[in-house]
Amino acid sequence: MVIDSTLPASFVVTLSCPDRPGIVHAVAGALLEAGCNIADSQQYGSPTTGNFFMRVEATTSSTQDGLAAALEPVAAEFGMNWEINPVDRKLRTLIMGSKDAHCLNDLLFQQRSGTLPIEVPAIVSNHRDLEGLAEFYGIPFHHIPVTADTKPQAEAQLLGLIKEHDIELTVLARYMQVLSNELCTQLSGKAINIHHSFLPSFKGAKPYHQAHARGVKLIGATAHYVTADLDEGPIIEQEVIRVDHARTAAQFVQMGRDVEGRTLAQAVQWHAEHRVLLDGTRTVVFN
Repeated sequence: MVIDSTLPASFVVTLSCPDRPGIVHAVAGALLEAGCNIADSQQYGSPTTGNFFMRVEATTSSTQDGLAAALEPVAAEFGMNWEINPVDRKLRTLIMGSKDAHCLNDLLFQQRSGTLPIEVPAIVSNHRDLEGLAEFYGIPFHHIPVTADTKPQAEAQLLGLIKEHDIELTVLARYMQVLSNELCTQLSGKAINIHHSFLPSFKGAKPYHQAHARGVKLIGATAHYVTADLDEGPIIEQEVIRVDHARTAAQFVQMGRDVEGRTLAQAVQWHAEHRVLLDGTRTVVFN
């Protein structure tokens, strides 16, 4: 996207590279060359992986292409993975669900109210339970049933929708199907799942029931990137609530719904605002 207006535009620059002296100085100099005024800057050097991460918000009367031209020599010198995104651009997001509506409803309500910077051109489900909710929000609903025999065709249909609608983020809002390894690879870093457990505990099916059986005192939810390893993707956000011995497993499920919705919406917001950078199996979140 190129902004040609002569009025100052706001951009987010995100980058990661091997850590070494001079990165911040070089980036700031390139932004100055492009006529930028830095409004916010955050950086982190990981002592574990030796990688450096940076997120900068800046305003400039230059175009996005002009800003990129100023940063390209710096990116090449330091071996950076980097992106430039307009601050006010909404991320094109496809949401997937199955039968539970609470996470989907939270995302759509926040998107409509303007607090979540995403645009949702499509909702996909392997059931029809959520079709009415999609209709209420005026978003096209795509029913893609999935069985063991039809999984390859179903995933091909999903990828077709992602390509057709220029989808940048896929959100699994209690979508109760395991994606294939091939699909997880294609969506790497661009798909977020909500798991109704405080990972790494209680992976897989019925985590609330697993937690109840173990007599835990805290339950929660984890929003993480999707990977081929089930429920082991890099964690973006987590939240917990306290429970006690008097609660039933069904009450665990009921109590967990609000936590799931809040946790997923927060992770989607941070991703859409370009605040999450991957560091191997971990994330750096500039929140």
